Amino acid sequence: MIMKYITLNNGTKMPLEGFGVFQIPDAAQCEEVVYNAIKTGYRLLDTAAAYMNEEALGKAVARAIADGITTRDELFITTKVWVQDQKNEETAYEAVKASLAKLNLPYVDLVLLHQPMGDYFAAYRGITKAYKEGLTKAIGVANFYPAILANFCENVEVIPAVNQVELHPFFAQENALETMKEYGVAPQAWGPLAEGKHGIFTDPEIKAIGDKYGKSNAQVVLRWNAQRGVSIIPKSVKVERMEQNIDIWDFELTEEEMAAVAAKDLGHSEIVNHDDPQFVKFVLGMKIHE
Repeated sequence: MIMKYITLNNGTKMPLEGFGVFQIPDAAQCEEVVYNAIKTGYRLLDTAAAYMNEEALGKAVARAIADGITTRDELFITTKVWVQDQKNEETAYEAVKASLAKLNLPYVDLVLLHQPMGDYFAAYRGITKAYKEGLTKAIGVANFYPAILANFCENVEVIPAVNQVELHPFFAQENALETMKEYGVAPQAWGPLAEGKHGIFTDPEIKAIGDKYGKSNAQVVLRWNAQRGVSIIPKSVKVERMEQNIDIWDFELTEEEMAAVAAKDLGHSEIVNHDDPQFVKFVLGMKIHE
């Protein structure tokens, strides 16, 4: 299986496509799904403290390594520090160690701050400490929108390697990509299939493009983001969908086709509004541990 990689700003190589486990809280199911994803060929695995499934992912990784399917060096494992632990440098640093304990790993490949909330500058110093100690190969952020990212990059010691944000045809975020490019931050898409909204799987214009290449709407949309240099982490609990989602490296969209998909952009998210004070309060109130 072909897989393309991007080189992060600190020299670390990251697969352009990976597998996410958001909203798979059942431990047994998550372990099986991740194991199947590794068998299918995924080498980038994305979890978070807030997903409550780090332990299950760690078990799947250990099982896949024990079965000779992969090695730890082949895998790129990401986790995220939750807002509850973005209080200060020490809480963020300890959160990284807590995640490693749940994953049963001596290091991960990427640690992200999950939201630009709490004292995220202090929290970033905490994960920077973890990075310097070799607990993670790279650090970054998630959901940092352009103005916040610019201010952040102008004031931190280590420029984030990755910014994971919502990116799909209906929320293309070209301005965000330009800001990331300016600072050398790699974009990564959560929700690259728009969580199934906007009729993305049946859209006739996307389907017409897919028909030309013998590909599904999902494959066209994933390929579109990848061609923009965006790392993608689609999720599915079904093996056939996993196989389809990773089978996007044998065709290339034309400039006209890329533009046609980009024209779907609504200019805003219909999944979550990070500018909504009520959303901020909700996130700040979400506790994942005592």
